[in-house]
Amino acid sequence: MVQLFISQPMRGRSDEEIAVEREYAKLAAERILKDDVEVIDSFFQDGDKKPLEYLGESLKLLAVADWVWFCDGWEQARGCKIENLCAREYGIPIIHA
Repeated sequence: MVQLFISQPMRGRSDEEIAVEREYAKLAAERILKDDVEVIDSFFQDGDKKPLEYLGESLKLLAVADWVWFCDGWEQARGCKIENLCAREYGIPIIHA
């Protein structure tokens, strides 16, 4: 089973929109990788931390990923850009939507 980290812009989006995009990424990754996928839960909903704190938590989770899926629009999101740099620098394979 593949551990998949999903990097996606979240600012200004509803929880439902985020969840739908994550489900799409999971199904598409299973087709591409031809393996079962377990999505690493990096969707934080408690809302009481600073953005940089969430990014720190995300990077901890990224460290255990087998693959990273970057959703559309990642290039404009600060956290996604940093997650992309980290994935590339540390050799975690990437899939772009």
